[in-house]
Amino acid sequence: MTNAIFNLPDSYNEPVVSYAPGTPERARLKAELDRQYHQELDIPLIIGGKEIRTGKLQKAVCPHEHGHVLARYHEAGEAEIKLAIAAALHAKRDWEAMPWEERAAIFHKMASLISGKYRYILNAATMLNQSKSAYQAEIDSTCETADFFRYSAKFMEQIYRNQPISNHHTWNRVHYRALEGFVFAVTPFNFTAIAANLPTAPAIMGNTVVWKPASTSILSNYYLMQLYREAGLPDGVINFVPSRGSVIGKLVLEHESLAGLHFTGSTGVFNAMWKTVGDNLDRYRIYPRLVGETGGKDYIFVHNSAEIPEVATAIVRAAFEYQGQKCSACSRVYAPASKWPELKALLLDHQRQVRVGDVRDFRNFMNAVIDENSFDATMRYIELGRSSDKAEIIAGGQGDKSVGYFIEPTVIVTTDPHFVTMEEEIFAPVLTIYVYEDDQLEETLRILDQTSPYALTGAVFARDRYVINHLSDVLANTAGNFYINDKCTGAMVGHQPFGGARASGTNDKAGSFLNLIRWTSPRTIKECFAPPTGLAYPFMGGA
Repeated sequence: MTNAIFNLPDSYNEPVVSYAPGTPERARLKAELDRQYHQELDIPLIIGGKEIRTGKLQKAVCPHEHGHVLARYHEAGEAEIKLAIAAALHAKRDWEAMPWEERAAIFHKMASLISGKYRYILNAATMLNQSKSAYQAEIDSTCETADFFRYSAKFMEQIYRNQPISNHHTWNRVHYRALEGFVFAVTPFNFTAIAANLPTAPAIMGNTVVWKPASTSILSNYYLMQLYREAGLPDGVINFVPSRGSVIGKLVLEHESLAGLHFTGSTGVFNAMWKTVGDNLDRYRIYPRLVGETGGKDYIFVHNSAEIPEVATAIVRAAFEYQGQKCSACSRVYAPASKWPELKALLLDHQRQVRVGDVRDFRNFMNAVIDENSFDATMRYIELGRSSDKAEIIAGGQGDKSVGYFIEPTVIVTTDPHFVTMEEEIFAPVLTIYVYEDDQLEETLRILDQTSPYALTGAVFARDRYVINHLSDVLANTAGNFYINDKCTGAMVGHQPFGGARASGTNDKAGSFLNLIRWTSPRTIKECFAPPTGLAYPFMGGA
């Protein structure tokens, strides 16, 4: 072993590739899309580094062409889940004992592989199986994923360097241990980067992981496992276990060695998991760390001093990029009556420019929602808007699932700030706007604050600085990620740590040291160089 105190390479954000016409990267991505489209993979479980095929097969399809099968994946049962837990526990001792700089080197290797060879593999898989455009896939599965790996390594170094003070005869230090047990990572379909971060954030801190990927993002998640192996991640550190939530959840959450849960998904599921953990506290060796990012009903609030062209662009991008299937997507807008005619005209013009279709046609701004359940639920919300005397659909409103799960970008205007589509999470390309009277600013702010149980992202647009300061203060608890004169989506690792409070999660801020520190159990060590040799203290001297 080298006796040295190492400094890791500086972190940086992966540059975004444009895929503009005529560029070599566009040609390479299209070639990879063609390759993956014309093959059908057989995706196994990966437990302790071994591929396991159960024969319980499910299909991975293109949401924009749901009759086309990209892969068939094997689903874990009870035996495989127990095997995955055992593999994680078996790998833990060696992985936790590995020097931190060696763990960091693996993560930097992972990021470098994404910058090169895996850029097109992950982007194409994300586009085809999760129905993302080239740009949305690039900023997610390539850039944000690489950013997580590079910044996590640096955040780990930052945490380990955070040490207490000592004096002349005492050396104080903190040993940042991994948690005692294994971590359960449950990841969503909508971001390949989240699927990467939830298992790897605990792993870089020395933990081992049982990972349940979303059934609708299996393809990109399987390629992530191949990436980890190629980068040198030891077997059993992360175990890839596609399974039904009802099956894996019971076994994992009741296991005595559960040390933590890293979750992104619905508020209802997270609440149920939290209750299960509470019911099983007497079983566990330690209190499990529960870290979750859940629902959102994200907003843009417009003041009458705002620049309306900026507002219109921000609304359309925040509401309709990736079909509104972002945790941070704008779902409700509060617009002042004095500016509404101008804003409405620009919104309708932008909406008319939004093409919807197959991801392989790069002219399309939007693609398909993830599956039939999402399509049907969204169309029910649209019908509520269509049939209510309190709402009007001013754009979009149609859907077609005959070939793919396509829904038009839909804009609803309501006279009721508590209309159902202003309050409930939809997770689809449906935006609802409430037009308020300019002299009812304070009342409208109170309505915004009280309308939703969520507090994930929000944005305000205003030119008046006094107003900006006021809005920031009044809306302080409505969003964990708050934007001023910008859309409410697009948080960057290392720049805007991501997470919300209230019913939006534990606000442990992915993309910062705040998340990684949750996966450690600090031990304070005091070493005395001049221990006392007598019992009496000076105050005990003569009368």
